[in-house]
Amino acid sequence: MARVESGRMTHRYTGELVVFLIGMRINKPWRIDQWLPVFLAMTPMLTELFSDRESGLMGFRFTLTGGGPLLVQYWSSQEKLYAYASAPSSTHRPAWSAFNRRARSAPGAVGIWHETYVVDRAESMYVGVPASGLALATEAVPVTKASDRARARSDAGRTGERPEA
Repeated sequence: MARVESGRMTHRYTGELVVFLIGMRINKPWRIDQWLPVFLAMTPMLTELFSDRESGLMGFRFTLTGGGPLLVQYWSSQEKLYAYASAPSSTHRPAWSAFNRRARSAPGAVGIWHETYVVDRAESMYVGVPASGLALATEAVPVTKASDRARARSDAGRTGERPEA
C-alpha cells in the first residue's frame, strides 16, 4: 500500500504538460463480447508506453465513472501523444482497427471518447493521501509558505517556476 503523506503536498514540474482523458462507455452491458475486448486493450498500450521511457507518458490515473471507465493520462508533449497514436508499429493501431471493426459489427454496443488538453499551468493540492495524479506523474513536494495559496501555485505553474519547496 502506498505511503500516506500526512502533510500538504503539491506537484513540481516545468515544461509542456498535456492531459489526455480517454474513456469508454458500455451502452449494451449484455454485449460483453463487444465491450470487454475494448476494456482489455488499454493494458497492453500502457505496458508498451511505460516500457519506453521516451514515449512521453508520465503517468495516469484510472477511475470508474457513471459513464464507464476513464483514464486520465499525463504526457510530456502533445507531439509525443500524437506520435504514439499514429505510429504504425504501436499497440494502439491494431487496437483502434479492432474497435472500428467491432463498432461496425454491433453499432452502439460500446463507445470510446477522448479529450486532449495542452495545459498552460497547473495547480494541485494533496492532503492526507499518497502521491497520486499529477504529483505521482511528476514530482510531489511539500507545500511551503510561498506555495500556501492556490493562486501562488497556479501562477508558478504559468511561469514554469514552482515556489520553493
